Amino acid sequence: MKANYPITVLCQSFAVSTSGYYDWQRRQKQPAARVQQDLQLQEQIRRIHADSRQTYGSPRIQAVLRAGCQRHGRNRLSRLMREAAICGRQKRRYRIRTTESNHEHPIAPNRLAALPAPSAPDRIWVADITYLSTALGTVYLAAILDLYSRRIVGWALSQRIDTALVMSAWSMAVKHRQPPTGLIFHSDRGVQYASEPYRRALKAIRATPSMSRKANCYDNAVMEAFWSTLKLELIYRRSRPFASIAESQATLFEYIEVFYNRQRLHSALGFQTPVAFEMSRN
Repeated sequence: MKANYPITVLCQSFAVSTSGYYDWQRRQKQPAARVQQDLQLQEQIRRIHADSRQTYGSPRIQAVLRAGCQRHGRNRLSRLMREAAICGRQKRRYRIRTTESNHEHPIAPNRLAALPAPSAPDRIWVADITYLSTALGTVYLAAILDLYSRRIVGWALSQRIDTALVMSAWSMAVKHRQPPTGLIFHSDRGVQYASEPYRRALKAIRATPSMSRKANCYDNAVMEAFWSTLKLELIYRRSRPFASIAESQATLFEYIEVFYNRQRLHSALGFQTPVAFEMSRN
């Protein structure tokens, strides 16, 4: 029709402004370029997601792209991920039953609740125990997390949920970190952490014990969050249980020491890894 009539006449006939028509025409030429850009961005998203071991959602992918001087809206990234069937880890409910608090050992007060956030590493450590399934039965994992950097500073695995388990994690943390006097060590009220050997170990480096309130997992929320992350990103994604203690140990070492501490971006740290966060503030 526009071959037979001037654009201005057609616009008047259809009650459309001339500028509006040209703006519409300009937009019609854009989709091909936009589609190409989306395809290129989608490929970057695939690579980032693969490098994260299929765990990153749009917030962390956005952080990785920003680190590379690319700024893209969260909605656009989410749309491209949906179209490519890419998703981060999915939440799954689970309950941990590893605390035996019916004992006669001394219980420390919850000092963590009244403290400000730590301003340096090795000021506050939090600890807990969880369980994992193997082909040979249940094994127990004890870990210690630095509340400042969210770094796992000590961990141990055993078929027995006893004081020796938590002492092994403690020994690793103290050996590698050599915390200063005044460290606050927070745990639940489990018999392992309240035992005399563990209390002596804390006293030996002048650390102050702190314990959660009875049956209150929120008092140790950061440690609980780590367990959730570990299970969602590693354990629940496995197609089979660990075949042995040795396989469990090797897999956990690779996840904790290589991926979690040194590669995985943490939203609470401004999308830095725990190790990078500590180094950036030295």
